[in-house]
Amino acid sequence: MNTVEEIRIHDLIRNRRSTRAYSSKPVPAEALTALFEAARWAPSTMNEQPWRFIYADKNENPEGYNKLLECLFEGNSSWAQHAPVLILTIAKKGYSTLDVDYAHAWHDVGLATGNMLAQATELGLYVHLMGGFSAEKAVELLQIPEGYQPVVMATVGYLGDVNELPENLKAREAAPRTRKPLSELVFNGNWNNQAF
Repeated sequence: MNTVEEIRIHDLIRNRRSTRAYSSKPVPAEALTALFEAARWAPSTMNEQPWRFIYADKNENPEGYNKLLECLFEGNSSWAQHAPVLILTIAKKGYSTLDVDYAHAWHDVGLATGNMLAQATELGLYVHLMGGFSAEKAVELLQIPEGYQPVVMATVGYLGDVNELPENLKAREAAPRTRKPLSELVFNGNWNNQAF
């Protein structure tokens, strides 16, 4: 069996990276459509497809963009305001045909978001997901109906000049991507038996 270091993963996964440094270059409408189309083809429980997205392009819809920006906490809005596109992902909390909560809705929205990230990487775009936002404010400002829950916000755009970021963010951008080892994440048969 190969060692973990020798395992080859797809370049779209290996090369994906979040950024806080965005270029002012606009994102073409066709590229945005491709992101949402990739998300649309994600798997979901009972094919429920619970994902919904609200987005705004800074140049095309400044009013919508500013409403999305207003939902972000200050630590994120300080740099996210330079991204050309903002997206809010939303989960449908109930099934269409069953009178029970959709316990896996957030998981399925995550799958759709993962597809979106892979498509963005293929197109040379960068996406940064953020949990630092007010879901309550998003519901109010964006008129999200009952039965739907904001999940995460995202910036989308082309890579900008990292040197234009404040020093504290510049250091975070320059840091290597790291992940926990598989030995902490994967177990074989039960929790006490590490798989790697």
